[in-house]
Amino acid sequence: MILTDTHTHIYSEAFEEDQKEMMTRAIAAGVKRFFVPAIDSTYTHAMYAIEKEYPEEVFLMMGLHPTHVKENYEEELAHVEEELAKRMQKESDKKFFAVGEIGMDLYWDKTFIEEQKIAFRKQIQLAKQYKLPIVIHCREAFDEVFEVLELEKGEELFGIFHCFTGTLEQAQKAISYGMKLGIGGVVTFKNGKIDKFLDQIDIKHIVLETDAPYLSPTPYRGKRNESAYLINVLEKMVDIYGKSEAELAEITTQNSKEVFGI
Repeated sequence: MILTDTHTHIYSEAFEEDQKEMMTRAIAAGVKRFFVPAIDSTYTHAMYAIEKEYPEEVFLMMGLHPTHVKENYEEELAHVEEELAKRMQKESDKKFFAVGEIGMDLYWDKTFIEEQKIAFRKQIQLAKQYKLPIVIHCREAFDEVFEVLELEKGEELFGIFHCFTGTLEQAQKAISYGMKLGIGGVVTFKNGKIDKFLDQIDIKHIVLETDAPYLSPTPYRGKRNESAYLINVLEKMVDIYGKSEAELAEITTQNSKEVFGI
């Protein structure tokens, strides 16, 4: 059984003490593919280091996280653009597999809402330029995210709506823009809500993720998340879709291949 964690911050400081052991646990649990989102330029070196350590398992993204869109966002966007240009050249043996995570977050701070919109749209356009998927972060910003997606919709727009926590209607709208839904620990929460309607979404639109070290699934809620806990998300999906773990692992991994092209 091969599981794909489509969103995991395995380079995080949270794993500073036991990164190797954490990766060993995840691989032992069947997680063989790790798709790793960017945050900002301060994490680029750590991302490259984990890729070098696990060249067969780790696949990187490049982007500017919306909560890191600050006064220097133009410099950060320039960094994203430079790294994409460097690694997406034909002579480079290492590529990026998505532009992410990008989007909008109005939970913590609304100071840079306009800059978040600009950064989001600019990075979508970079993804189109390189024919890459986008990986969307959306927190208390569905209307704003959909507003930008509406401006950029088309065949070249595709990707994953990471950590989907919206309604059935919002799920359908996200899918209409070429997005698959990234389902993680929230689906196991008693108050997570998405488990109540997810069976109405065709499994072909679903990929699995942990968002480690954040959003641990039950029974680890409140503790550090790690990619090995993807198995707990899978178990909940068995209840929702009535398919075996092996079937769901195969389907969701295939769905991830359709997005990332690998």
